[in-house]
Amino acid sequence: MGAISRRNVIAGSAAATAAFGLAACGSSSAGQQQGDAGDAHPRGRGGSASASPTVPQAKLIGDGSTSDSGPQPHQPVPRRLEPGERPPQFVVFSWDGAGEDSKKLFSHFRQVAQEVKATMTFFLSGIYLLPESKKHLYLPPGHKPGASDIGYLTDEHIRATLQQVGPAWLEGHEIGTHFNGHFCSPGTGVGVWTPAQWRSEIEQAIGFVQNWRTNTGFTDLPPLPFDYRKELIGARTPCLLGQDRLLPTARALGWKYDASSPGGLQMWPGKRQGLWDFPLQSIPFPGHSFQVLSMDYNMLANQSGGSVKGDPAKRPMWQEQAYQAYMAGFRRAYTTNRAPFFIGNHFESWNGGIYMVAVERALRDIAAQPDVRLVSFRQLVEWLEVQDPAVLAKLRTLNPGQKPTSWAEYTGGTRTPAGTASGTPAHS
Repeated sequence: MGAISRRNVIAGSAAATAAFGLAACGSSSAGQQQGDAGDAHPRGRGGSASASPTVPQAKLIGDGSTSDSGPQPHQPVPRRLEPGERPPQFVVFSWDGAGEDSKKLFSHFRQVAQEVKATMTFFLSGIYLLPESKKHLYLPPGHKPGASDIGYLTDEHIRATLQQVGPAWLEGHEIGTHFNGHFCSPGTGVGVWTPAQWRSEIEQAIGFVQNWRTNTGFTDLPPLPFDYRKELIGARTPCLLGQDRLLPTARALGWKYDASSPGGLQMWPGKRQGLWDFPLQSIPFPGHSFQVLSMDYNMLANQSGGSVKGDPAKRPMWQEQAYQAYMAGFRRAYTTNRAPFFIGNHFESWNGGIYMVAVERALRDIAAQPDVRLVSFRQLVEWLEVQDPAVLAKLRTLNPGQKPTSWAEYTGGTRTPAGTASGTPAHS
């Protein structure tokens, strides 16, 4: 969806080494789930991902593009780890851009999420709701009006995207932001933007969501069922650039996290400038001595040199390599320090769609493991913020691949030896 220059490119190198304790299972009168502690997965969300879930009674906002329909459905209730309890394995699948075009990957992965009982984070690009005929309304910092390093969607695909975003939120997924024009060039891109320029970019991204009805002229689609200004608590920057100057603005807006750090180690997250720092992570890259960033494009960069039309004869091998990289990253956390595992992807058919096949296979295989929680960044934040800060600090001392002798040393008490199950339910 757009030019290759939009992507988060961090090639592998030798230098790059190195319990949802949740209640949740039936719907309550408030529209939120409750149930067994330790179960983070929205249950019983059946139906096709192309269908629109019922929208609750809502208060319209502005021109009616968005609305306040109350608490988001299908949200697990976090609980604090018990003394000696082994943490569940959190895995966050996130998607940059998050538009629906002719490939229909947004709707496909919504359906997959329903099947494996997962929630995800969709980072929406604001201009994906702005018709190209109205592109002059976008005033990108440091660029001419309407400029963008990613392509505008057709009106048909804007409509299709709107038909995905609202239902996705009602299914429990998070709608974050990937900002707008995806500028990565040295000297003029997001890497040099000031906090004030980031504020302008964010306000415009919010505005394109809050005013899609006026900008598109569509009158036959329902309003999005959330107040985007309240919904928005985190982001991923284009090409993973500009985080340091973004964070003061993000903090002033009340955001909770940022997912823009590159090459983070698989360790328990901490905070950066007051926000939870959820980096893309360096994970084992089968067949190589270096590690690769946990994102599809970075695997592509190392496999086909950045070409999205690499050698067809090598694609089966690359697909298996990508899948095995995801699984190696998962296993390293799952069998040792239980650090949350972050995977970033794009709705793209690069190299014949092999990365979509690889990530779906990994998603399904990870979902089948006991004690796994497939959550959004928002849900992970909520879990982290009910934990004992001293326990989190202790967990952060576990290095990648480090298995504790006993979880009691890290979470207190004497409940669960490191090699045994924590008593939380497996996937059904």
